[in-house]
Amino acid sequence: MKPPEHLTVRGPEDILGFIPHSLGYWPADSLVAMTLQGTRLGATLRLDLPGPETLADPRDYARTVRDYLLADHNADAALLACFTNDGWMEPPVTYRGLLDALQTVLGAAGMPVRDAWYVGDAYWRDAFCTDHSCCPTPGRSVQAIRDSMLNAEMVFRGSSVGPAPEDGAHPPATLSGEDRAAILASEATWAAQLDARRGSREQFGQLMVQWEALLATVPDQSLPVNDVAFLRASLQVPAWRDAVLVMAAAGTKAALTGAEAFGIFDAGCSLAPVGPALRGPAQVGQDAEAGPDVPGYGAVLLGLEPAVPAWHRLNSLDPVLEQLSAAGGKAAAAALTGRGWIAWCRGRGSYAAAFLARALEEEPGYRLAELMLELVRRGTLCGWAARKEAAWRKFEPDAA
Repeated sequence: MKPPEHLTVRGPEDILGFIPHSLGYWPADSLVAMTLQGTRLGATLRLDLPGPETLADPRDYARTVRDYLLADHNADAALLACFTNDGWMEPPVTYRGLLDALQTVLGAAGMPVRDAWYVGDAYWRDAFCTDHSCCPTPGRSVQAIRDSMLNAEMVFRGSSVGPAPEDGAHPPATLSGEDRAAILASEATWAAQLDARRGSREQFGQLMVQWEALLATVPDQSLPVNDVAFLRASLQVPAWRDAVLVMAAAGTKAALTGAEAFGIFDAGCSLAPVGPALRGPAQVGQDAEAGPDVPGYGAVLLGLEPAVPAWHRLNSLDPVLEQLSAAGGKAAAAALTGRGWIAWCRGRGSYAAAFLARALEEEPGYRLAELMLELVRRGTLCGWAARKEAAWRKFEPDAA
């Protein structure tokens, strides 16, 4: 996530208070690195703090941090924060060698470290200050971070800090047994009809219109059982699942062109398309799909094209997929994989990994989830997340 504009940073408490809002949770046992662009905050990166073997020679770790931060081409400095309760309150300081290596490597890359801090559950302090008159042990109260003006402003704007992904930041959606049974029964009926129409260009076109109409606004209420069942059934066709993600980011034209390129259509499939009634007016032909060059599926799924995705549709897709995951099964794996992809596009790798792991719990061996999880674990950044002009913003510009 890139930070909203027009936030005033008054001191380190504000910077440290922004980090949990940027990540969505208060990190633990983590190194957080932030780029600076002049006086503005840039990208935020979180990595697990290294173990003893890496700390013995942290140069490779420091180079990894550098490589991530270099994705911010406008960065001219960096800030570091070690979120941990261990190894800094009493000498010798466990992470001083790591910070020294980061200073050397980032400085050589044109991103000198301006400041660094240790942050624990109860106290925080400047990592480089050794003057006990201004930096007494164990440090200042973490409550000063929670009470900072910037933290208050973020909360006022609607931001919240939740539990970490591994602690159930996004618990599975719940359904009553009656609703789940009704969804699964209706889904089986739709799946049988859609399976016979996998090669239908007309069915594909209608499906894209139905999805795009649904994503025209952020859903503010639960979808009808029949709609949930149909949408779940549509996600069980891998080509259609991928097309929904591509359409949400790059538009219907990109989804259709890619489907044609993959040869999924069968001219002999003449069955009339099926589906529930539209929920609202579709807005085909706008946003990211405009322009002479239509991006391919691979470029879209890696966040390389279009230059800026249709974040409003991706923001609408996420809660829809949350609803679709509640009934479990293979369709839930598809929906959770989609949520993992959206989180990755937003630059939230920890959340992406959590969603993808849940997808694999629902459907072990689910291929797209496995591939996405491998990308996340390798630390691959989504192309949009790596560019300021394309990165997801938690708040729209007019609210910043």
